[in-house]
Amino acid sequence: MGVNKVILIGRLGRDPELKYTPNGQAVANFSLATDRSWTGSDGQKNRVTTWHNIVAWGKPAEIIKEYMSKGREIYIEGRIDNRSYDDKEGNKKYVSEVVVENFQFIGSRGDTGTPSQGPDMPESQPSPADAGSGEDDDLPF
Repeated sequence: MGVNKVILIGRLGRDPELKYTPNGQAVANFSLATDRSWTGSDGQKNRVTTWHNIVAWGKPAEIIKEYMSKGREIYIEGRIDNRSYDDKEGNKKYVSEVVVENFQFIGSRGDTGTPSQGPDMPESQPSPADAGSGEDDDLPF
């Protein structure tokens, strides 16, 4: 048995980019920053930011594009997907990304402040929609 589950809370590093596949399915791509803070043995406060490539499909992609922008905070559940492609020069490139299976908007629409620090995360507010598995017939709307 295997498990491929990712849970992230972070801020968008750029506005979501929405495209449509040839068969009309929406796909949104964006970057997400997560921070980790700690105090070292020398008393020095440390902070490191990790960037994640995020992809959402179908109706969730359209909702994220409509309501999210650079700096906004979001909760994401998903899975890690690894793929490869050949660039314009014919070199093989490898990409790891998180495929959104569920999400929740955090904060108000105008909130683009500094990410919260420490173990206490802000209370999430109800989102306009919770995304399902990416299958349109699983969505509640």
